[in-house]
Amino acid sequence: MAQLWGGRFTKQTDQMVYDFNASIRFDKRLLQQDIEGSIAHVVMLEKQGILTCEEKDAIVKGLTEIREEVEAGRLDISTQYEDVHSFVEATLIDRIGDAGKKMHTGRSRNDQVALDMKLYVRGEVLAIQEELKELLTTLLHLMEDNLETYMPGFTHLQKAQPTTLAHHMGAYFEMFKRDAQRLQDIYRRMNYCPLGAGAFAGTTYPLDRTYTASLLGFEGPTLNSMDSVSDRDYVIEFLSALSTIMMHLSRFSEEIIIWNSNEYRFVEVDDAFSTGSSIMPQKKNPDIAELVRGKTGRVYGALVSILTTMKGLPLAYNKDMQEDKEVTFDAIDTVKDCLRLFDGMLSTMKFNHEIMEKSAMKGFTNATDAADYLVGKGVPFRDAHGIIGQLVLHCLDKGCAIDELSIEELQKISPVFEADVYDAISLKTCVEKRLTTGGPGRQAMLDAIEMQKAYLNTL
Repeated sequence: MAQLWGGRFTKQTDQMVYDFNASIRFDKRLLQQDIEGSIAHVVMLEKQGILTCEEKDAIVKGLTEIREEVEAGRLDISTQYEDVHSFVEATLIDRIGDAGKKMHTGRSRNDQVALDMKLYVRGEVLAIQEELKELLTTLLHLMEDNLETYMPGFTHLQKAQPTTLAHHMGAYFEMFKRDAQRLQDIYRRMNYCPLGAGAFAGTTYPLDRTYTASLLGFEGPTLNSMDSVSDRDYVIEFLSALSTIMMHLSRFSEEIIIWNSNEYRFVEVDDAFSTGSSIMPQKKNPDIAELVRGKTGRVYGALVSILTTMKGLPLAYNKDMQEDKEVTFDAIDTVKDCLRLFDGMLSTMKFNHEIMEKSAMKGFTNATDAADYLVGKGVPFRDAHGIIGQLVLHCLDKGCAIDELSIEELQKISPVFEADVYDAISLKTCVEKRLTTGGPGRQAMLDAIEMQKAYLNTL
């Protein structure tokens, strides 16, 4: 058992207790951050006269070599150590001797692990933001290419009014745009350095915490040493943001699954993102969309786990907080995979424009516009609403769309109808006249696309 403590103990820790307590099997993922933080710490210690220049140089050189060897596969992170911090420190001492024993001066594992986790999450916030940018770019291309791809819009999963595929994709653009903005907010709020907080009460050494923070790219040091080591709000916020991303992906996946069904046939998922059946040779299943939908619960679970872990913890550090890592690592990996695969599926998907347009025509999606047509002819809206309701019943009996009725049939229900009604209730007219900001009309969509392009340039 290789550990950094034990002076006041008279016997060895039980092996089962040691294994239960150890975190190296998962926190070895923090090696890069642990070494980055240690280098910044010793550079600051030398600046403050706590280490000599020679000691600092030896430590930095030793840490750099450990990192390079692990990355190259020449050095294994041994599970005989309790955690990644003890592995790094013990390996350094083995290599450079007593100078390595001074690396931990003025530092506790509490502020060390708080720093490592914050550095890791900060990097992953940026990485996931890049994945979102790729998905947003795909959505923007779909918006540009489908300004006149007419389709039914839905409420209660029933056809409601006509819209365009561009408009529909624009709704998801807004969702994932908010996700990216949430990540930006989290980054800004979490970007303060806990290193130098010690176990929870600071240290008597003359540390320059502002300097250390600047070396690590933080806005500054955290302002309360007790909160510094016990804060996991940024993990909770991050997992909440990841859960929201997954919720949006899951909603999108649900629509793709529905649209891919034989009953809809709005889309065809590319073979590269589909699977077949072991018994039914005709099947082509949208497994990626289904798995994304399913993995949403996994990410939700990570959020609930850390919320539950933190809810009863007194100040300051408690070992319970070790539970923040595995669930966070798994959630990050899951969201990255889902974003990449979903983007690949979406960018290769075939949209069946003709089927989508016919679905809009057969679903009475122009009924509201037909009522608005009558209002324009002087009919009170409530009366117009009733007339179009009768018209829909008549069409259901005949098995046709409103605009497939002759003018004579229309006038039997209301003499107000004239020949110009057909143009007024065509899908193109229904969509194009909706020009308010956020609507599906061509000019409104072109304006929105320009604004979204400008936003993407800020990411």
